[in-house]
Amino acid sequence: MYSALLDTCVLVPSRARDVLLEIASTGAYRPLWSTEILDELDRTLRLLLGKRGTSPEVIDAYLTRLTQQMTTAFPDALVTDWEPLVPTIQLPDPDDQHVVAAAQAGRADVIVTDNLADFPPNALPAPLTRQSLDDFLLDALDLHPSQVVTAVRAIASRTGRSGPAMTAHDIAAHMHAHGTPAFGERLLTALGPPHTG
Repeated sequence: MYSALLDTCVLVPSRARDVLLEIASTGAYRPLWSTEILDELDRTLRLLLGKRGTSPEVIDAYLTRLTQQMTTAFPDALVTDWEPLVPTIQLPDPDDQHVVAAAQAGRADVIVTDNLADFPPNALPAPLTRQSLDDFLLDALDLHPSQVVTAVRAIASRTGRSGPAMTAHDIAAHMHAHGTPAFGERLLTALGPPHTG
């Protein structure tokens, strides 16, 4: 199955993370990450939620639940034994070497990241490539249109419990406005007229 290592930056925005993981749950691709990526995600979300005034107790509960959900839903996503590969990788920022090492150890086909400049193609071990979140989701929609639409509708059906209820069209519009314009636009078309969503 096509495997994608998800960089921390694409897992931080909650809506993008929901869409990525829900699409993966349909079997469209296999997500991969490492303990280092999960730790980075934890640190980043802690910082962001803290700035919003969320209490430490609520943050702890939320992040514990999030990590548990991710590891339960995708038990084979965690890449191990990537550490020995780190010294073999040369990147503009040495702090990103762990991402490529995990992708290599997990036999990923692609690294999904919005920090493309940090992963120059000539620095990646063949046949590994890297893609922006927008391009990756666009490819998923082209290759697995019904699975992607089903995934977005499933996310919409879960909204409203905490926070506003959203339709599949609302989610597509949100994705269009927040970092994935091409995917959001194509998804709106794929969903058809709003009254069906």
